[in-house]
Amino acid sequence: MTVRDILNSVADGTLSAAKALRQIDGFREKNIGFARLDTDRLRRRGFPEVIFGQGKTPEQLVKIVSTLAAAGQNCIATRISKEQYHAVKTAFPNIRYHESARVLTLDITKRPRPKGCVVVLSAGTTDIPIAEEAALVAENMGAQVERVYDVGVAGLHRLLHHLPVMRKARVMIVVAGMEGALPSVVGGLTNCPIIAVPTSIGYGTSMGGITALLAMLNSCVPGITVVNIDNGFGAGVAAAMINKGK
Repeated sequence: MTVRDILNSVADGTLSAAKALRQIDGFREKNIGFARLDTDRLRRRGFPEVIFGQGKTPEQLVKIVSTLAAAGQNCIATRISKEQYHAVKTAFPNIRYHESARVLTLDITKRPRPKGCVVVLSAGTTDIPIAEEAALVAENMGAQVERVYDVGVAGLHRLLHHLPVMRKARVMIVVAGMEGALPSVVGGLTNCPIIAVPTSIGYGTSMGGITALLAMLNSCVPGITVVNIDNGFGAGVAAAMINKGK
């Protein structure tokens, strides 16, 4: 029974308002004991709940994926270990593990047709795992994504080669560790919103990404928004929403 069916039953008097409310609540949340899954998020926000895998046991992860899949929702899980992946793959052979990004994806329904253009840049190759997390999340939310990796400011000519791609973007995600300078440089060359992602990559005084975070927050270039250290997921969601105009 759908929500519309429930409301029609209330309208024709075959279902009380109290019983209808209890049934509708079942569409909003699935209580599986150790977790309460927001199964209404797809309708409310256009994208289903995403699983943060770090700290979850393989058994918990299998139960969560099973519940979301039974609700007819595509599944994406971030910060997934190989042990967790193998446990879920036993239950869902079609699940995909994107090892570099540590992301699991399972398509239950057809994804939206890719649209627009989100360009994801990384300063160095060691920033790629965070960049890939952002790119995969944006793709799963329906964005057309182009990747440009290893174009940090230590060799600025590498970045300039990709100006045509950068200038067709609706929004860019720029991922950098060390001194975190790349978003400011990119912001001076393009006219679209930029989501800057500081990473924890760097030597001692990078302080686990704090130096890059502060550099990005203090950029003099307008139009740059900064997410938390290593938060490729948050950047991917924000970019996809901007890309589709919501």
